[in-house]
Amino acid sequence: VQLQASGGGLVQAGGSLRLTCAASEGPFSNYAIAWFRQAPGKEREFVAVINRSGDATNYAASVKGRFTISRDNAEVTGYLQMNSLEPEDTAVYYCAAGAQPSSAWSWYTYWGQGTLVTVSS
Repeated sequence: VQLQASGGGLVQAGGSLRLTCAASEGPFSNYAIAWFRQAPGKEREFVAVINRSGDATNYAASVKGRFTISRDNAEVTGYLQMNSLEPEDTAVYYCAAGAQPSSAWSWYTYWGQGTLVTVSS
């Protein structure tokens, strides 16, 4: 499966963005979908994951209650709704697909190219 992340941009603190992960060339519904992010000079970190059917999710503590992950298997697309954004959320965000939901990036076989989110204070 090929993934393409989009929807990043510049937003003020307190604002919202919705990231999209569009899939092609593969059985999208066979994969858990996750979002990771990497800030400049920092390691890649887990943000959120949703299982194949979309009825189970998990979030990093830093985004819980502000971000919502979802998916539309009919549209072969995943989403990350980000509300109450903070400058600390500034990073390149990547979507990933893997056989099982996990917070470990090494579990994921397929990756999108990343989309930059910049939150100004």
